[in-house]
Amino acid sequence: MVVHELGHIVLYVRDVAVSRRFYGEVLGWKEIPSPMPGAAMFTSGRTHHELLLIEVGRSAQPVPQGRRLGLYHFGLKVGETDDELRAAIETLKAHNVPVVGATDHGVTHSVYILDPDGNEIELYIDVQPARWKTDPSAVFASARPLRL
Repeated sequence: MVVHELGHIVLYVRDVAVSRRFYGEVLGWKEIPSPMPGAAMFTSGRTHHELLLIEVGRSAQPVPQGRRLGLYHFGLKVGETDDELRAAIETLKAHNVPVVGATDHGVTHSVYILDPDGNEIELYIDVQPARWKTDPSAVFASARPLRL
């Protein structure tokens, strides 16, 4: 077997309307109609859907803090220039979404945010898009504070 690409992510959410606004209006994903009640589907246009949100209600347990098993974060590419990343940060500020981290990974520049349910999301740009193809060790460069 060979995995060709990560196809989609499915998240349980407390309130699909709140999450729909976050992923659609703040992050700018295109929502596609879903016949499932209490669900929302989104795509960037790369495939039929990349994100599915399923409402489980307000009594659901929150994402535990600290070291735990399971998802740490998922990354969303927002461009290839620092200007595009700066524009994403301005959009976050306009929607009162705090940046909880920012890192220069060498091959990427990244900012980290939390969605309404506490899932961490990395918004990043490729600084040197092809470098890791010729030098795979570049992905493991020492992380530095991001300076935009």
